[in-house]
Amino acid sequence: MFSGTSLIIVCLAATLAALVFPIWSYADRSDPTGSVNVLSAQTVTTAYGPLSAQDRDFIVKVRLAGLWELPAGELAEQKGTTAAVRTAGQHLVDGHTSLDAHVRTVAAQLGVPIPNAPNAQQQQWLATLNAAQGQDFDREFANIVRLAHGRVFTVVAQVRAATQNTLVRDLADDANSTVLDHIKVLEATGYVDFATLAQQLAVTPSPVASPPVVAPADATPVGAAPAPSPSSTYPLPPATAAPEPTSQNP
Repeated sequence: MFSGTSLIIVCLAATLAALVFPIWSYADRSDPTGSVNVLSAQTVTTAYGPLSAQDRDFIVKVRLAGLWELPAGELAEQKGTTAAVRTAGQHLVDGHTSLDAHVRTVAAQLGVPIPNAPNAQQQQWLATLNAAQGQDFDREFANIVRLAHGRVFTVVAQVRAATQNTLVRDLADDANSTVLDHIKVLEATGYVDFATLAQQLAVTPSPVASPPVVAPADATPVGAAPAPSPSSTYPLPPATAAPEPTSQNP
């Protein structure tokens, strides 16, 4: 009788240990990738859903894209030696005029500070395009802008897949359509060197530093200095343009 009771107790103890050990070992295990911390780090609450650090970085990148690609498009309209290059330039101007208006509205609604000038790399690209002439310009334009779009295309997909913010999701949809259109017209010029492009895209570029996080929980718009116009033909409105009341749909 004693031996039978002891056997039952031993079996119950073994079963309990088998159930408890996985839970204990998992809870005590640290996240080797840090993915949980990355997803939750610097996330703020807004009326349109959580706004993550990745969301804010994306908003900054969309603004930066317009600040240099719009004047690059103007250069292509003026200096392109073929109709295809000039058409690609027109698509850049039209697309980024619309997308920049969208990103400025979203930034104001979410209280995200955005830049008013291209970064150093983008200024260097514009300097290269300003100096190039003839077919050299066509080639530089197609390959430089196609490289930039290839890099941002993957960023748009990551943000669109992960964001919990409705305004950022809509902006990602807009950016996706715009970037894809620009990729197609750039490739249609016939100047894109796909072999070199593949090598360049395989190299991770230096990250673009995001501005300090200042977005309040209630997403109150923050002020910013007026944006300098990249050209007299297609000026970009200032970063502080107020959103239309009807566009603020939670």
